[in-house]
Amino acid sequence: MKTSDFDYNLPEELIAQTPLKDRASSRLLVVDREQQSYEDKHFSDIIDFLNPGDALVLNETKVLPARIIGTKIETSGTVELLLLKEHEKDTWECLARPQKRLKPGTKIIFGETSKNSKEPLLTATVTEIHEEGITLVKFGYSGIFLEILEKLGTMPLPPYIHEKLKDQSRYQTVYAHNLGSAAAPTAGLHFTPELLKKIEEKGVKIIKITLHVGLGTFRPVQVDDVTKHKMHTETYEITEDSATQINAVKNAGGKIIAVGTTTVRTLETVASKNNGKIVAEKGETDIFIYPGYKFKTVDGLITNFHLPKSTLLMLVSAFATKDLIFKAYTHAVTEKYRFFSFGDAMFIK
Repeated sequence: MKTSDFDYNLPEELIAQTPLKDRASSRLLVVDREQQSYEDKHFSDIIDFLNPGDALVLNETKVLPARIIGTKIETSGTVELLLLKEHEKDTWECLARPQKRLKPGTKIIFGETSKNSKEPLLTATVTEIHEEGITLVKFGYSGIFLEILEKLGTMPLPPYIHEKLKDQSRYQTVYAHNLGSAAAPTAGLHFTPELLKKIEEKGVKIIKITLHVGLGTFRPVQVDDVTKHKMHTETYEITEDSATQINAVKNAGGKIIAVGTTTVRTLETVASKNNGKIVAEKGETDIFIYPGYKFKTVDGLITNFHLPKSTLLMLVSAFATKDLIFKAYTHAVTEKYRFFSFGDAMFIK
């Protein structure tokens, strides 16, 4: 199986640059695996495809303002860091630009406490340089790290988005709660509180889990043989209450509908270790789902349209079939759906 097998042509004008005014007004391509068909809807119609007794499983991670720009003390050169995940106390895995100008011991400063003070809000010392752009840095600061990050950082929008995001909250789901992601779980961006309330009133269980989105989700595949790709680890958590509810729905014959590929990866990671059952646990996952994978828990998937040759496109091709997904993508391009993070959605049932 080659990475090039998952390539497709996408006109640049179909890459959504800004979110729609109304989250739920995006389009929805409903893909039926049994009928091998698809139909055009709007996202607010999702409620029609969810039944009493089903479970809608959401990833309630919250995006960090994880992109910070600082200055190297030695040369006054500019350094940009994208925080991926905390490696140990105050030491973070980051993507650094330009990494080639950094070395262990390099010191970087970020911000000042006031116009009259030269004391930086935050300092960073490079501790390790790894392959694939990963840099470990240890931060120094006085106060609460996340509060400092709120002052200094910006939302880490994907590189294909060139428009400035006027409202930072639009890169968060309305149910975002647990701070820790370097990117949004974008399938959830379509939900509004009102739509979630209607879904719950219909008798659908709304269950929340957490996977903090990191490099594993958005790193491009750089090998020709799909099976040789190695995912980076991302942290997840399923609470006792959420595990109990998911198992109860499954045992009663209800469907588990995952909102986003991050939710799929969390559920399938835990189910794979526990004979198809979901248990409460915290952990790290590097699960890589591509065609041939046998799903243990997930019965339906709400997702966005993904980049060519990406692990996310491989996951949805595994959930349906590559042939059906690529026919649906061709239809979406023809019908001028909006693609990627701020784009339209797909429901695979």
